[in-house]
Amino acid sequence: MERITEPELMEDGEQALAYAQADFEEPNRLFVELFQSRFPDWTAKGTILDLGCGPGDICLRLARTFPECGVDGLDGSAAMIDLARRALVGSGLENRVRFIQGLVPGARLPESLYQAVTSNSLLHHLHRPELLWRAISDLGEPGAPVLVMDLLRPESVTRAREIVDSYAGDEAPVLKEDFYNSLLAAFEPAEVARQLDEAGLGNLKIDLVSDRHLAIWGRLPRS
Repeated sequence: MERITEPELMEDGEQALAYAQADFEEPNRLFVELFQSRFPDWTAKGTILDLGCGPGDICLRLARTFPECGVDGLDGSAAMIDLARRALVGSGLENRVRFIQGLVPGARLPESLYQAVTSNSLLHHLHRPELLWRAISDLGEPGAPVLVMDLLRPESVTRAREIVDSYAGDEAPVLKEDFYNSLLAAFEPAEVARQLDEAGLGNLKIDLVSDRHLAIWGRLPRS
């Protein structure tokens, strides 16, 4: 099945709120567990950059998991950053987590280089996926851990509908339609492998981590 792109930003307030209120406990927990299992020797100091942070749940989870780290979450959607900042209030993490609205390249970030770079469910939104890989290379320090998790494009629209019914059957209609469109916009492993090779990140590994997710992980080159 050919890829069908979707809008890059989730700027509609209703759509963003539906996303923030949806049950992402399983994939968000999986994301943090993947980071821990793929980088068991990471010293867990400094600041993590989370690209496409959405409503901020993964940033808060990372901050709780790594109490000696700060986390900067970046998203291009003002609606998402507003929801993330609301979630931060009262979390007890206000002194370690920052949410910034902006796009890569060009975002004004508090740090010039980050000790780890993560991203969940951003890649499939991008019409130019090379921008994500370039940002990771530019913003992560040499040797920094990288974890990118995203949806995996199914083999057919029928299979995409089956996945939506299985994992989002009880969610709001706007979220179910967004999930369906995101599945159609997602990449296949071979496509991601080509992107990595072109970006000089061919050392990163690609794993299928669920029936609808892939993970790209490894460390940035040290020189």
